[in-house]
Amino acid sequence: MVSISERETREIEAANASGTTPVVFIHGLWLLPSSWANWADFFKQAGYAPLTPDWPDDPETVEEARATPDVLANKTLKQVADHTADVIGKLEKKPAVMGHSTGGLFAQMLAGRGLSAATVAIDPGVFRGVLPLPLSTLKASGPFLLNPRYRGRAITLTFDQFKYGWTNALDDDEAKRLYDTYHVAGSGIALAQMASANLNPRTESKVDTTNPDRGPLLILDGENDHTVPWAIANASYKRQKRNPSVTEIKKMPHRGHSLTIDHGWQDVAQTALDFVNRFAPAKPS
Repeated sequence: MVSISERETREIEAANASGTTPVVFIHGLWLLPSSWANWADFFKQAGYAPLTPDWPDDPETVEEARATPDVLANKTLKQVADHTADVIGKLEKKPAVMGHSTGGLFAQMLAGRGLSAATVAIDPGVFRGVLPLPLSTLKASGPFLLNPRYRGRAITLTFDQFKYGWTNALDDDEAKRLYDTYHVAGSGIALAQMASANLNPRTESKVDTTNPDRGPLLILDGENDHTVPWAIANASYKRQKRNPSVTEIKKMPHRGHSLTIDHGWQDVAQTALDFVNRFAPAKPS
């Protein structure tokens, strides 16, 4: 089991000392916890206590991650979910949990374990029972899934791949800036686990959609997202909409997969904050 890092420990201690509701931000493939920096500041200013857990062995900086990409390989979905659950287990108050892309899948997995007071899943990754497989998703991820050698590797996207899968709704200048600022290698096995979720009955890519202690859930999806198109997000919503907890879905107009880090991130963050304020206020009465 990967231990909780010094950075994570500092965030846990600060959250517990604050007396306010924690918010746990989970990154997805091809990013690091630092990609949530703007969101963490935004929610802190709104009165919440932010935490940005690692995936096991995440380097501290983008520069370090690019210098040692192999440390990002072979991270399974269960390893990351369990590590995040360990971080949540150190908190004195049940947190709101939100994640983007594969992080959105983790947010739903943790909600299914009853660990979240309110959950926001943004462009969430596929879990068992989510059946649509749009052509744009195949184009974005297919080259890695067709070659089994990628399963055990750390996968780095080319700029053209990043442009298609993440920043297709942006101009080239912003797309290049985001690629240079945020992009790191991602775990091939985690990608393969999501891709085979409906083929492997023992898959780790699964969500308990019926747990009544799941807490309210909001799914957000970019209208122009090539990696997680609306069909996937809406299928995730339909799997959970009958849960006794509140489940909602919202389409973010004209946005792509980069909606948490591009120039319009604050609109998405405000939508998430409005939802969390309703169900997990910063200072519960």
